[in-house]
Order: sequence, then C-alpha cells, then structure tokens
Amino acid sequence: MRSYEQSQKYYDRALKLIPGGVNSPVRAFRSVGRSPLFIDHGEQSRIVDVDGNSYVDYVMSYGPLLFGHAPRSVIGAIERTAGRGTSFGASTLGELLFAEKIVDMVPSIQKVRLVNSGTEAVMSAVRAARGYTGRDKVLKFEGNYHGHSDGLLSNAGSGIATFDMPGSAGVPANLTRDTITVPYNNIDAVKLALDAHPGEFACILVEPVAANMGVVPPKPGFLAALRAESIKRGVLLIFDEVITGFRLSSSGAQGYFGIQADLTCLGKILGGGLPLAAYGGRADIMDSVAPMGPVYQAGTLSGNPLAVAAGIEVLNLIASQPDLYRQLDNKMSKLEELTAEAARSAGTPFTINRVGSIMTLFLTGKPVADYADAKSSNTELYSKYFRLLLDRGVYLAPSQFEAAFMSTAHTDDDIVLTANAVKEALAEAVAEG
Repeated sequence: MRSYEQSQKYYDRALKLIPGGVNSPVRAFRSVGRSPLFIDHGEQSRIVDVDGNSYVDYVMSYGPLLFGHAPRSVIGAIERTAGRGTSFGASTLGELLFAEKIVDMVPSIQKVRLVNSGTEAVMSAVRAARGYTGRDKVLKFEGNYHGHSDGLLSNAGSGIATFDMPGSAGVPANLTRDTITVPYNNIDAVKLALDAHPGEFACILVEPVAANMGVVPPKPGFLAALRAESIKRGVLLIFDEVITGFRLSSSGAQGYFGIQADLTCLGKILGGGLPLAAYGGRADIMDSVAPMGPVYQAGTLSGNPLAVAAGIEVLNLIASQPDLYRQLDNKMSKLEELTAEAARSAGTPFTINRVGSIMTLFLTGKPVADYADAKSSNTELYSKYFRLLLDRGVYLAPSQFEAAFMSTAHTDDDIVLTANAVKEALAEAVAEG
C-alpha cells in the first residue's frame, strides 16, 4: 500500500498559507475525494511525489509536455539562457526568432504578440477583436474554457465544470452581459444568436476541439460553418488553441481540420512547460494593438528569455520530427482500445472521445457532443476510479472534465501498465457501487 504521508503534511501546512492549499483549484483533488499530491520531480513519462511514489503521468502539466518531463535539449536551452540573464524588460533576439517560427508554422498568423498565460492570450485577443471591429459582443460556447478573465467565465469548463460553478463570485453582471453563450457543436444556436444581435458581435470564440469539459471533438462541418458564418456577418473568428496548438499538428487544430481563424491563441506546448503564451493573426487586426494601434496590452515579463528559449527548442523538436503526430496518435489509439476493453469488462457505461493524442474516458453511456452530455457522467464513480488508479501508479487528472495527454516519452510498457491498472481499478470501482 502506498503512503502519502509527506504530501498530507505539506498540504496541511499549505492550507494555512494558500487559499485551499493550492495555486490552481483543480490541484486540490477535492472533486475526487482526497488530498492532493505534492510532486518532487518528473522524468520522461513519469512523476515522483514527495513520498517517493512513481506514476505514469497522463496529465503532463495539462498538456504542455509534448516531449515528456525534463527533455534534455529543452533543459539545456533554459540553462544556457539563464546564465545570460533571466529578464530585461527590453527586446531580445530570441523574441524575434520565436515570432518567426510561430508565423512560419501557423499559416493564419501573420503577426504575433507574446504574453505569459493562456488567460492573458485570450483576454488580449478578444480585446483586439473588439477594438478592431468597434463591437462589444462575444459569442462563446458552453463548456469551453478560455481562462479566468471576468468576461469569459460564464458557462465555462475546466475548474468551473469540476466544481459545478455557474461562473465566479466577484464578477459584476455588467462584465458578462456582452458574452453570449450557446451549446457547443450547435450551428443553429450560433445562427440564432447572431441573428438576435445583428452587427453587434466582435467575434466568435471557440476551442476548435473542446478539451476543458473533457475532450469533445467538433462535429463534421461545425468549424467550417463557424468560418462561413463569421465571414458572412463580418465577425472575427478566434480559435483558442491554448491546448490544441502544436498538439494535433505542427499548425494546431487549424492544420488538422483545414480551417483558418482570424485570430489564434496559443499556450502550453508553446512554452515547453514555462509560463508563455501568444495571440496572433491577420496583420491588419494585430496592427490595432499598441504601440501601432489603440488597443492597449502590455506585460513586463512578456517574451521572457527563459520561456522563449524553451519554446524555440520545442518548436525545433517538432519541426525535426515529421512522423511525430502519427506516432502520438498511434500510442493514444492503443491506449483508447485497451481502455475501452477494460470498461466493457467492468460492465460500466462509458464513452471515449479522442482526437489525436488527447482523450477522455467519460463514465456515461451516451455520446458526448456538448457540455450537457459531459455533465451526465458519473463523477462519483470517476472519483473512486481515480483514487484506485493512483494507488496503482497511474496519474490522470483529478477531474472527470479534463483530458489525458500522450507524450513522446510514453513507452509501450507504460501503456500496458496503464491498461492493466485501468482494468483493475474500473472493476473494483464498479464493484464498490
């Protein structure tokens, strides 16, 4: 039996100093009925907690670690850069080289601005869309999570879904009145909303693959229909690719599905595990951002040299491996197949959604195509399943409404170990009732 004594001691100390003992809500493990782990280190596909327990990791810092934990070339790039200084509050050559790589890899991006987090990237892209169009309203989708900025927390996924919150206290109603939310994958609802407010929408904001209510892929034709409606009505289309950027292809979901957005938000993989994100798109829109235009956005640590160095190395690794995404897809396909076998053997209703190297096992028997479908999952059963998996050395996200992420560091042995643990844990969780 594994011991979690040291993690518990650290958590008890943290509760006295940090709200909920954590610096991001889902880390508290409350929705899975136990106290959180404190992680000591990670290497390749595994993390090790402060009690010395090792886990095959499918959280991968919620997506950034495409090449696993502590890849040598990325760590080397960070170390070399740190020796020259960690921050200058001034331009560096690294920022320019990084911008050139992003523009080269994502065809819809002509100009790009670096920021520090996905929340900041989306917030800034929406502001740019409003400034460029002179309109205020934003159309978003139930269960899509776009960070914790005030105007975008209505009917959001991620932690909001995990804790069953409608939004957030502290957000005045007038700050969300221009955010119109409709069901994901429902183009008729999109048309109705646009028709109800003609000429008032600045943008349609969407996760091209929803990954914050669990993985929910777009229905065939949905993204193309959004693109057509946005062009028809003079509304900007913003793809939030904080998760899917460089995850599904070297040009993100846009390359995977063949749909280009007006503005794109990037994060996670972009920074190789360091705090870094970006937003970019058509040059005429981006030129509305200060100092060129009237849309103000700034950041002292934006384009931080360490993060940029890590990001450049990650993009270099992606560009140097033409078979990368096929390999990742094959690995996750195998895990999907074995997970489905385990769920059938346990006799529990389930649905698995997978797009490339991201996947969610929903503990519900109905297809999951939107937020309402995802919320039909048996979260009590997931909690038991999560705890039993943890005891068997497999680390999934401590929430039904998150994704599992595959990396190049995961091995065939990892996948077999995981499949056996999933089979045992699901069977035991179902037997417990």
